[in-house]
Amino acid sequence: MTTQTDIPPAGTGGERRSWLREHSELGVCVLLLALGVLVLTDALTMDVDIAQRGPVGPKTVPVVVGAGLLVIAALLALDVLRGGRGQAEGGEDVDLSEPADWRTVLLLAGVFLGAAVLIEPVGFPVAGALLFWGAAFALGSRRTDRDPLIAAGLSLVTYTVFNNLLGVPLPGGPLMGVL
Repeated sequence: MTTQTDIPPAGTGGERRSWLREHSELGVCVLLLALGVLVLTDALTMDVDIAQRGPVGPKTVPVVVGAGLLVIAALLALDVLRGGRGQAEGGEDVDLSEPADWRTVLLLAGVFLGAAVLIEPVGFPVAGALLFWGAAFALGSRRTDRDPLIAAGLSLVTYTVFNNLLGVPLPGGPLMGVL
């Protein structure tokens, strides 16, 4: 339960900002609440007459997950309002004073976008190979003798597993008749 000293007076903008900064974990609570409401709304409006084959149907898991998100949001908000704080991670070896490596980020984004554009015209095996090789290059590997071969092998194995073993059809492109 909150007391009068926990919540700043309505007229003081600086104190309100300070209070919000000290209770910033409430943003996570709001996100969890919104996600829980979205999941529950989708689950409860789902049309399942054809798929229902017993007491446990397709709505069960989304309803449980949505309700769990709402409960966790409420418990976390209660903990934050009672003074609970998140613990800083001690195991991370990140120097926050260093600038971000935007070149790598932009290269990876370009590789992902290129693969997304190329997957239909050239098929997954070729687009996947370019994706794997491009990601390795963007992350610093410069082994031009081995990286393309590993990328092609990974792409073919991924295509085979998804397309043939799991039954998830992926576009084959020009290699459709060969694979």
